[in-house]
Amino acid sequence: MTTHRRADLTHVRTISITRRKSKVSPEEFARPFDEARDSFSAFASGLPDILAAKDLRALTEAVIRSRRKNKPVIMMMGAHVIKVGLAPVIIDLLRGNVITAVAMNSAAAIHDVETAMWGHTSEDVAVNMKDGRFGMARETGEFINGTLASARTAGDDGYGEALGRELVARKAPNLGVSVLASCFTLGIPATVHAAIGTDIVHQQPTMDGGATGEMTFRDFRSLCATCGGLTGGGVVLNVGSAVIMPEVFLKALTVARNLRARAQGFTTAVFDMNAHYRPTMNVKVRPTQDGGKGYYIIGHHEIMFPLFAAMIKSRMRSQGELK
Repeated sequence: MTTHRRADLTHVRTISITRRKSKVSPEEFARPFDEARDSFSAFASGLPDILAAKDLRALTEAVIRSRRKNKPVIMMMGAHVIKVGLAPVIIDLLRGNVITAVAMNSAAAIHDVETAMWGHTSEDVAVNMKDGRFGMARETGEFINGTLASARTAGDDGYGEALGRELVARKAPNLGVSVLASCFTLGIPATVHAAIGTDIVHQQPTMDGGATGEMTFRDFRSLCATCGGLTGGGVVLNVGSAVIMPEVFLKALTVARNLRARAQGFTTAVFDMNAHYRPTMNVKVRPTQDGGKGYYIIGHHEIMFPLFAAMIKSRMRSQGELK
């Protein structure tokens, strides 16, 4: 016989399920897609009104409201976004006047340039680092470092604008899938935020620390000005950057507020494959604590972002607001 005490469940008090607070009902369930009859709009509206699907719907509406009020929709991104083939989706949203500013880390700029100029990117790091060849693609370094060095003294372009301008000037073979070139052509701000030592172009003979620092500093100031427009609306999307862009955004937003912009009451969203500390705190939580709203959408970028983009376009088309 055990000597341990056990609770007597015969004295437990129960309640009726009719009085219990519950969070899910059949009205929120998914509707199956009828491939012979349904449109994409029907598919999107048939998603469950629960968790991430509910958040995607709410975020879609936030983007549409922001554009209706002429508030900015800023897309921040990491390199993975380009590597998984999302440039055409992003460019489509740029052309449709949905995304109004782009901010990326310098690895994303490298993938964008390599794709535009030479039609391939994302080298095999594991293989190439064995003998010191990793990151030593000469043409990539010469194009990016050379462009930054020239642009530093030639005018007042920033990092992103200088690269976009040069891709257009050289008639890059794959210009149509370059986010930087598209932003330059459309007159949309594209900023690149470099942390020296993190990227392959920093380890080559053409690297000029002064040029890189000055050009990315210009872009930081541009992003600060863009963040000043997040007054009473707007959306900031952080897609696939776990460190650089969340840190840069927090500082840019602080500068905007310090310069007396009432940058509050906007929406933020993080798209990533895992939950990370900096995107959670620096994008979702801290910037929106005074009247805003933050979301965190977990899933593969190559699936979740095209779905989100299609939901935006479908809703805007139904309302006659798609450019």
